[in-house]
Amino acid sequence: MTVENMVKLKQKLITKVYIELDKFTMEYERQQKEFQEDIEGFTTEGQHRISEAQKGYSDSLEVGLSNKERMKYQKNYNKESIKVLEEKVMENKKKYEDFCMTSTVEMAIVPAEEVVILKKILQKETLLRNATEGELNHLKNQMEEMKMLEASRESDISKLRKMLEDEAHQKEKLKGEIARLQSQLLQLGSEVGKQTKQKCRRGGFEKVAGGLDYSPPFLVKHPQQASGNGEEASVAKLCEHGGLQKILSLLESENADAQIHAVKIIANLACEERNQKKIVEAGGLTSLLTLLKNSKDETTHRIAASAIANLAMNETNQDLIAAQGGINLLSMTAANAEDPQTLRIVAGAIANLFGNDKLQIKIRDEGGMKALLGMTRCKHPDVHTQVARAIANFAKCESKASIQGTKVGRSSLIVDGLLPWIVQNASNEVSLVRHDIEIALCHLAKHEANARDMISGGAMGELVRVSRDCSREDIRILARETLISNPAFQPEIRRSEQNNVE
Repeated sequence: MTVENMVKLKQKLITKVYIELDKFTMEYERQQKEFQEDIEGFTTEGQHRISEAQKGYSDSLEVGLSNKERMKYQKNYNKESIKVLEEKVMENKKKYEDFCMTSTVEMAIVPAEEVVILKKILQKETLLRNATEGELNHLKNQMEEMKMLEASRESDISKLRKMLEDEAHQKEKLKGEIARLQSQLLQLGSEVGKQTKQKCRRGGFEKVAGGLDYSPPFLVKHPQQASGNGEEASVAKLCEHGGLQKILSLLESENADAQIHAVKIIANLACEERNQKKIVEAGGLTSLLTLLKNSKDETTHRIAASAIANLAMNETNQDLIAAQGGINLLSMTAANAEDPQTLRIVAGAIANLFGNDKLQIKIRDEGGMKALLGMTRCKHPDVHTQVARAIANFAKCESKASIQGTKVGRSSLIVDGLLPWIVQNASNEVSLVRHDIEIALCHLAKHEANARDMISGGAMGELVRVSRDCSREDIRILARETLISNPAFQPEIRRSEQNNVE
């Protein structure tokens, strides 16, 4: 601490000496300037006095003062002026020398040891300065590196922009390819649709699984005309080289038109039993159910449901549809549909599933019966046709289960409130509706558990009428046999006969 205080004291002393030195230097310079100004002043004054003297002695000069005397006088005056100036110069010189001596004495007060300490401090300051300069250089180097990094980033950005441009160009190419595929899909779909429709017209409804009626293929019309190159060639074109897989991939396309066209092709291909297996194996059924679940567009719902309905024409696919939640999806689609044609197709798909006796419980649990009841409110005859077919299929399977002992109690059709609609449409003017309802009444009437509801609900009276007036002989015979075989109807039959005799 003592050394540090002494250093500070000496530093203050040195600072004071330097300040005094600067002060005396400035004073010396000021006096030098005044000296010069005095010289100039004396010179001017001398000239002025000479002029005055010349003027004062003009008379004497005029009376004969010689030029020699005039020069002598001027010389004497100049000597006096120079003497005065020399005295001032010596005075200033003495003051400066005294100052220098004083400064030297004061500097001598600083011991040599202190000078060494001051030198060390100076060295530390020098090192600190050098370190600061090194840090500054380091920062400059970092700045240069940052500039180089920025240049590299700009280069990367340029590359990314080029990649984006390439991707945009590739996207445009893909759009063109999608448009081309859409055109091919429309053409091939039209060919398959037209030829399948002709086959359906020739063959009528298809009977499978023990005589139960399944939906006829739901054909989807395309705006273009078919080329007519033959069914075999059309299917081959579509399925060769992974063509079916490409169509299925379009079901996930963000392009709505491409998606709809692909569903139409799948729906038309599914009309043929030999194509159904290929579609299911390629994941088409899963894709259709996913589309039915995720899409908000009713047109897409309608076409997807038509494809599912066509795939549901055999029991294997029916089991797969039910296992993947298809009954619930179709029920929700029916609840949200507004277009009668959408309801018609969904009812047709449900009707095909209703013909599978292994799905009776699952159909009720997942809302299939409730959806069917909701669709009865629609007045469109096409919807009634599919609803009646669904009821007939369900009644057949339920009757079979009752005979086998796996079903007891009243029919689910009665429990779920469909009997009034069945009675109301037993004499429907549409023959397909009327005949399916007549068949359903015959199967319901086979079991005593349903007799009381059928009598009170007017279904037995309709069945008696069917046994007499049905245009189809096989249904008349089935109705009479059913009435005779059920003991619960015998009292009502005798009472009716007595009323007719009276």
